[in-house]
Amino acid sequence: MLQLYRFAEERSALKEQLSRSVTFDSSAQSIVDEILQQVRQNGDRAVLDYIERFQGIRLSAMMVSPDAIEEAYRHADPGFLAVLEEAYANIVLFHQHEVEKSFFYEAAGGVVLGQRVTPMEKALLYVPGGKAPYPSSLLMNAAPAKVAGVKDIFMTTPCDASGEVSPNILAAAAVAGISSVYKLGGAQAIAAFAYGTESIPKVDIITGPGNKYVALAKKQVFGHVAIDSIAGPSEVVIIADESANPDFIVLDMFAQAEHDPDASAVLITPSESLAAAVQECAEARLPAMLRREIIASSLQHNGAIVLVGSLEEACTVSDMIAPEHLELHVEHPWDILPFIHHAGALFMGGYSCETVGDYFAGPNHTLPTNGTARFFSPLSVRDFVKHTSIISYSKQQLRRSGEKIAAFADYEGLQAHAEAVRARLRTL
Repeated sequence: MLQLYRFAEERSALKEQLSRSVTFDSSAQSIVDEILQQVRQNGDRAVLDYIERFQGIRLSAMMVSPDAIEEAYRHADPGFLAVLEEAYANIVLFHQHEVEKSFFYEAAGGVVLGQRVTPMEKALLYVPGGKAPYPSSLLMNAAPAKVAGVKDIFMTTPCDASGEVSPNILAAAAVAGISSVYKLGGAQAIAAFAYGTESIPKVDIITGPGNKYVALAKKQVFGHVAIDSIAGPSEVVIIADESANPDFIVLDMFAQAEHDPDASAVLITPSESLAAAVQECAEARLPAMLRREIIASSLQHNGAIVLVGSLEEACTVSDMIAPEHLELHVEHPWDILPFIHHAGALFMGGYSCETVGDYFAGPNHTLPTNGTARFFSPLSVRDFVKHTSIISYSKQQLRRSGEKIAAFADYEGLQAHAEAVRARLRTL
């Protein structure tokens, strides 16, 4: 089930096994292109047609009523609500530490320069709901938008064949203070909020994960709106030494693999005895798992155990993957942190399992996948704000540096640029 590689001997085979990139098949591309075009041209009618085609219902209303949200909150299990509220408080607290302030400073000659930080006005939070509802995704997307100060926050999630939205998602919406909830899913939902329709507002940013059609639609509408990133199947890398608990490692790998057959779980270790123990434990535990077929497929096609010569070399292999989640099941995790450069989220020590980060700790679980942790970051408050440069030049400073600026424009062959400065110099 879990293939063993020796990094020193099988680098090319290992690279092929672990290579992951954001790619889309041509059939999905053509479907999404058609949906985007139709929604842009025909608005609500196209959205409702696609909802009927893909979600199996002709909606009479695309929004969830405020009464339905309130009712879901009122009838939710009190224990579940308590967990939602504590988790949301943790997520908000973490994101409050990300808030950036505008700044200004005075330079020579009475010049004032600065940067103004302002929130976007309208955001759409896409919450998956096809195979299973994910209220945790709602909390993770809502918190940074709220902390950033976004004025209008909309949420959409696929409804079922009877036109209902998961009550757990609605309860989470109530906890997060999201009142504008839509029943739309898929590429048609992304198109509707990217372009706007008769009854759906055009937003400034769309965040949240979804299936390949959602991911491709987000990629296509980028430029009409901002997006967080293009999410792919989830992944975890575990670096472990001989002090690690094999059962913890196996369950953490299973937790990732049970998402999707395309999910990836990789153990990197210098310990042959640990590698053998993990293989044995995985075989023993798999039959009892409810999603064992998905786990087995994921680990067979996208999983691996990699034997390395040292923990430093383990970090090198991890950086090749640039994983979404990186767990450090080592005796001294902080000691190897300087050797790690690419990961969406780091989990320090055997008791910091990924599940803690998925639901409760506070840092965002919307993370870069498919190796994009080399250049993308987790969803944050920064995604929901804009930075505006501010320049206030004085007459005195323009007199001092204006001819240099005009000469620079001359070198680029831009006459009007240069003349715009020299016209002012002539008045001084």
